[in-house]
Amino acid sequence: MMRQTLLIKHAVGGMVYVDTRVDPVPYSVSPSGEGWQFDVELPPGEPASHLLRHKTELNVFIFQEYEQAPTLKTWYYVKDGPVDYDAELGLLRIYAGSRIEYIPDDYSTCDKCADWSK
Repeated sequence: MMRQTLLIKHAVGGMVYVDTRVDPVPYSVSPSGEGWQFDVELPPGEPASHLLRHKTELNVFIFQEYEQAPTLKTWYYVKDGPVDYDAELGLLRIYAGSRIEYIPDDYSTCDKCADWSK
């Protein structure tokens, strides 16, 4: 079984705007042109307006957590991709032009690290 989480946060300050583990809002991610499009249902209010003020500084992640395998994290790069919000529909749309997938467990241990402390 796999659990998927969407995380949208401010790249500089680390403020979390969307974390579907904490607040399971509906969202979708799909290929779009040369990148990916995220559609996130986000009610109007301070989180949406704060996110829009920092739309060029967003980090977007998808975590795929498995019971019998390591978590796969995908980091999407928004850069200058369009970030739009329709307050009437409560729909946030983010375009990411590139991504990188990685397994954090692959980077969490170091065989030589114990030697470095000597």
